[in-house]
Amino acid sequence: MIDYRFVDGTRLTSVIEALIFASPEPLSWEKLSAIVKESEEELELDQHTVRQIVNQLNDRFEENDLSFRIEETGGGYTYVTQPRFHPWLSIFQHENAYRKLSQSAIETLAIVAYRQPITKPEVDSIRGVDSGYILRQLLEKMLVKVSGRADSPGKPLLYKTTAYFLKHFGINSVDELPKPREIDEILKDDDMAEHRRLLMERQMELEDQQAQELFEDFSEQHASDKSTEERGIAE
Repeated sequence: MIDYRFVDGTRLTSVIEALIFASPEPLSWEKLSAIVKESEEELELDQHTVRQIVNQLNDRFEENDLSFRIEETGGGYTYVTQPRFHPWLSIFQHENAYRKLSQSAIETLAIVAYRQPITKPEVDSIRGVDSGYILRQLLEKMLVKVSGRADSPGKPLLYKTTAYFLKHFGINSVDELPKPREIDEILKDDDMAEHRRLLMERQMELEDQQAQELFEDFSEQHASDKSTEERGIAE
């Protein structure tokens, strides 16, 4: 089955590789099987066969010392960077996470993730401030979704995390979220502390760079205005 070739000579493994590569979202084995079956009706892939194909592809990636592999996360298969390259990407990843989610958004998202389904009043009560704007941001980023209404006065909306949330954080279910005790251990980890230090240094560099650019823009504008003024006096 794994060595199956289509009429045009294309390998089944190459088709699975291409489908996973082209998909912006993780592809489940059921979806992969359905796509293949549309082209080859007598070819039915089960979960075990798809996993064998993925393992074979990963073996080839490893043999060729490639920087990526295929993993099952977020309810399907997707490409991820090899673990040994994570130190090279750590600063980049932390910068991206900082740009995408504010501290307030991360705090609100954590409350939803650990207490879901949860209403806005409940989130507000835990945070001590109104969370309406932050929840709208998380909805726009597709990290949370409305899952219904609570059986309490006013029938407030219930919020829970999405499949995109799982993909964003590289997990298959919310059960894989670290427990509070584990979070404390992570925050005490030397590598995490180093990442935070590098991120803070990079943030200060960006702020200095922005300040310098503002100063240069002001200087150029001031020089231009002065030149225009001098020409006006001369005329």
